[in-house]
Amino acid sequence: MIAENLAGFEDLPQTIPHFCFEAWRRHNKPDALSHKVKDAWEHFSGEAVIEKIKRIALGLADLGVKAGDRVAIISENRPEWSLTDLAILSLRAVNVPIYTTQAVEQIRYILEDSGAKILCISGKKIFTHAEDAILSVEQLEKLIFFDTEAVPADNNKALSLAEIEKRGLELEKIDAQSFENNLEQIEANDLATIIYTSGTTGEPKGVLLTHENFTSNIVGISKGLPILKTDCSLAVLPLSHIFERTVFYVLCANGVSIHYCASFDQLAACLSEVRPTIMTAVPRLFEQVYHKIVKKGKAAGGWKTSLFEWALEVGQEYWEAKDKRESVSTVLAMKHSVASRLVFSKWRMGVGGNIRFFVSGGAPLSKKLTNAFWTAGIPILQGYGMTEACIVSANRPDNSKVGSIGTPFEGIEMKIAESDGEILVRGKNVMRGYLNKPEETAKVIDDEGFYHTGDVGYKDADGHFFITDRKKDLFKLSNGKYVAPQQVESLLKQSPLVSQAVVVGSGRKQVGALIVPDWETLKQTLKEEGISAEGTREELCENPYVVKRVQRDAGEFTREMNDYERVKKVYLLPREFSIDKGEMTPTLKIKRGVIDEKYEEAIEEICGS
Repeated sequence: MIAENLAGFEDLPQTIPHFCFEAWRRHNKPDALSHKVKDAWEHFSGEAVIEKIKRIALGLADLGVKAGDRVAIISENRPEWSLTDLAILSLRAVNVPIYTTQAVEQIRYILEDSGAKILCISGKKIFTHAEDAILSVEQLEKLIFFDTEAVPADNNKALSLAEIEKRGLELEKIDAQSFENNLEQIEANDLATIIYTSGTTGEPKGVLLTHENFTSNIVGISKGLPILKTDCSLAVLPLSHIFERTVFYVLCANGVSIHYCASFDQLAACLSEVRPTIMTAVPRLFEQVYHKIVKKGKAAGGWKTSLFEWALEVGQEYWEAKDKRESVSTVLAMKHSVASRLVFSKWRMGVGGNIRFFVSGGAPLSKKLTNAFWTAGIPILQGYGMTEACIVSANRPDNSKVGSIGTPFEGIEMKIAESDGEILVRGKNVMRGYLNKPEETAKVIDDEGFYHTGDVGYKDADGHFFITDRKKDLFKLSNGKYVAPQQVESLLKQSPLVSQAVVVGSGRKQVGALIVPDWETLKQTLKEEGISAEGTREELCENPYVVKRVQRDAGEFTREMNDYERVKKVYLLPREFSIDKGEMTPTLKIKRGVIDEKYEEAIEEICGS
């Protein structure tokens, strides 16, 4: 497959700025980048974006930033994040992104370990959250604030991004060629970024990624997915994460218009106003949307609920036939057409009405949810990647298998290790290594250049890869049987009563689950069944009927598993697992060791010894 939007890119230096600048100049769309300011969308043309990047880069150079220097960014999604990122890269410097949700001590660690000399901060809220940690890092020379009003008057290290741009403009008047001279010095093997893995155990590791790691990904993905220069996208996942950051570069290189959504709270409004055609998301988002749709459909009452449930049944039957590569009967096709017009059209409007496809990553997406969205005319392509190897594989719109992570993009090798079924990856997308941790690097990149992902899976006859679980997450019951918790958790979260679930039972008699209910849905269900929903969450968690009701769903949704894998008992929790409590990473992965220790008594109660 030829990536038409990238015609001629093979003659460019294989660096991120060269790819993005070429696309912005070539297309010069009036809405290359857009963000919402109060109630209106502000747009930047391709040429305007390049000009702002140039000024920021020259301003940073005026502060002494040079090749190899580390500049950190901690900010929510906004144009300044990307503009500063490209400015850093244009100087052959290195971007060190930090999650806004990162624990304060980890922020300190990342700044010190990376050797960052400048930190870019979005605004006052984030600075206040981590002020003590930031100010304790001695090697930090400057603090740059995206919000001018957030610059603390009593800190002589602090200045605004507007001031940086102003300095850059003055330098440009003196030496108009200096920016281009810097660009010419960038090489494909130059370090572009150090991204710290969130890590479910231990301290974060700094992943060293070069320009070529990203540009090889841009080319491979552009050849593998039908991205159009007329497409419009909405960036809602954190740009500090490898998934959204890589996708941003891919979309820019293809001439796609990108709109920033600053938070999930604004997502519904942004979808309605932007009406994106392609977008990335995570399973948690799809789970929430699906449960809201089901809840609304069942609450409609009368013939509307009957129609909704009929459409779901038709959709399930229709997509099962499609997924099995079977022919769809004329009658079923007609039923699906009616269901699409009367029910599923409303689903499509709920995500803007123009979506050609979503790409989902970060965690497994259940088959039930995938089927439901596909049959509604909202294709979700499950992808696969990791910080150490960028984006590795994905399903394609014309070659998708529910439950799989698709096939590798061009230039990337994937194989299954014969010894233990681990998925191995090799290609130009694989990291240089971990910062200051050669022993850790040697553990994951073997002598043949394959990166050991830690995921266990298999490859089917058609070349699609499937993940069964994380290698380190597999646990053994006291009877010697192995359990893959992620598989079970994915099934549990199909229940509208379940918001979060962690499967437990390592070394114990049976499998159990710590479950955080979807409280709104649970209370509504109890009322429909004639049971009082009064009381605090803590009281409801101890109510025998409530526990049995959630247990019933847990049994039903895991019935396809082997008997020893099924959830035998559940323990309900009144609050969600959180980053602040140390139970989840900034990328929302469960820290199983923390959970096992914190809820040891509960696990003993439901799993036995």
